[in-house]
Formats: sequence, C-alpha cells, structure tokens
Amino acid sequence: MSEAKSTELLFKDVSKTCSGLISRIALSYEADHALRRELIQDIMLAIWLALPSFREESTLKAFVASIAQKRSISHVTKRAREPRHVDLPDDLVARNPAPDEIALENDMKKHLVESIQQLPLPQREAIVLSLEGFSYGEMADMLGITANAAMLRCQRAKTTLKAIIGKRS
Repeated sequence: MSEAKSTELLFKDVSKTCSGLISRIALSYEADHALRRELIQDIMLAIWLALPSFREESTLKAFVASIAQKRSISHVTKRAREPRHVDLPDDLVARNPAPDEIALENDMKKHLVESIQQLPLPQREAIVLSLEGFSYGEMADMLGITANAAMLRCQRAKTTLKAIIGKRS
C-alpha cells in the first residue's frame, strides 16, 4: 500500500474515532465557537501532515491527543491576552433527557469548562488528558514530564477545580 493511501486510511480512522477527543481538547482551550472551529481545522491539518510519521509506537488516540494538545497550546499562546468566554456547542445535548435535566447538565458542563479554563496551563493540560482517560504514563509522554509530575498536576488541578466550583455554589 502506498504511503498516501495509508495516510488517507489513517486520517479516515482519526476522523471517525477521534473527532470527539479533538473537539473536547479544543473546547478546553478555546471558548469562542468560531475560533474553536478554526483551531479544530488547524489540529486536523496538523494531524494530516503528521500521519506519515506515525509509527505505532503509541496508540493512534495518544498520537492524535498529543498533536491536539500541542496545537491548542500554540493557539492559547497566540491569544493569551484576549478575554475568554464559553459558548457551548449545540451537540452537547443528550438525546432523551427531560428539558430541565438538559438545562442543568448544560449548565454544569459550562461551569466545568469555565473552571477548567481558569486553571494554570500545566494543570489544564493534565486534567483534560485525565478526563479523556489517559494514564499518567501516557500523559507524561505527551507532555514531556514524568508520570509522577503528571499525577501531581492532576491532583493540583482537582484541588483547584474544587475550590473554583465551591466559590460558585
């Protein structure tokens, strides 16, 4: 199979299995809907360009998450001085719950996203990857730190999130 064909198949697999992951990572870094869509496109382009170098030393999900994290950090760095606000996408609504449950769940998600966006960048990186189900070892590889440092960042992020959410209650 040619490299171009292999890249196309991998990209189709990424599009099918990792689009939610990419969207959630982008959402944790960019509150503005239009800018988040641009960020997702930038992430997808970066993934497309990087796929020929994918050697299955990690899972495809970890490879994609690593690229998404790095692109999101670059994006945040460029926009660090601009104010932030959160617009939740319409597709976050569950399929069958009652309208009041939907409203409550959306409000809780909005507060969680806003709270995560208030975390210092190292804690935000760790907690987003943790919420995506990555182990401390996988997080360490993606972030270029030790597994213990990843665990500490997650613990600090949880403590900070509890304090932020507690203030809102």
